[in-house]
Amino acid sequence: MVTSERAGPGMWHVHRGAANVWILGSIAPLPRDITWRSKQVETVLESTSQVLVQRPLEISIPRILWMLIADRSQLFVRGGKRLKDVLPPDLHARFAAQRGKVTDDAGKWERYRPIIAAAFLQQAAFHQVNLSMRLDLGAALRILAKKHGVRVEEVKVAGVSDMLDALKTMSPPTERTCVEASLTLVESGLPRLIDRAQAWAGGNVERLENLPELKEVDACRAALDAGRGASDVIARIRQTWLNVIEKYLQNAGTTIAVVNLDLLLERGGLLDELRAKGYDYEAP
Repeated sequence: MVTSERAGPGMWHVHRGAANVWILGSIAPLPRDITWRSKQVETVLESTSQVLVQRPLEISIPRILWMLIADRSQLFVRGGKRLKDVLPPDLHARFAAQRGKVTDDAGKWERYRPIIAAAFLQQAAFHQVNLSMRLDLGAALRILAKKHGVRVEEVKVAGVSDMLDALKTMSPPTERTCVEASLTLVESGLPRLIDRAQAWAGGNVERLENLPELKEVDACRAALDAGRGASDVIARIRQTWLNVIEKYLQNAGTTIAVVNLDLLLERGGLLDELRAKGYDYEAP
């Protein structure tokens, strides 16, 4: 496969006095045939004291493969059952219909629990339209930070579970909600995801502002949040990031933060809140 380097959008520069926070906006999935390299990020890292990243909330194939080594028990349907035995018939029928579009194997992924099988199906559907979850900007920044000897701080949002941690206590109704959200994404959301990925790869911020994240992406996250709605989850993630960024704007120094792009660009989002608090910032 021939790959090409892409920097994506430039970083937003938020500052007050000698305090500087550079924000890299991330989205997923991205085009499958690109690698990420940003000379701007590499340059700023040379004078950076810390890199801020959030633990991933989504299940991705690389993380599932890691779990196959670390804790296989969380990945498979138990008691000798198969996927068709634990999903409602209508939901399994939708799964089977989409599976038939990506493989001729009618039994593929039947041994996996519903949310893991849905992740494999989603990845296969992404592959067909040249998208992938492989490029994780947070993970890429961790590697670059280590190379430059820069400290990495993991931003944790109170009450918002990491998906892999949540697998151990996830109820069947919650898991079905996540499967349904994933199926809806595969059934009708791919054109929007393609547009978003191409806009990010081309650094087209204006286009991205007009292509907000699909609501299905938040449906599973909301279901994991003890019955509270998606808007509450997003509000707490936004507030956590606002608090952390403000902390590093109180003293001289340079920080890089990897933040979900929609959290930045949405109306009333993180950039609007920082502007309202009187911080200066420049867009890419």
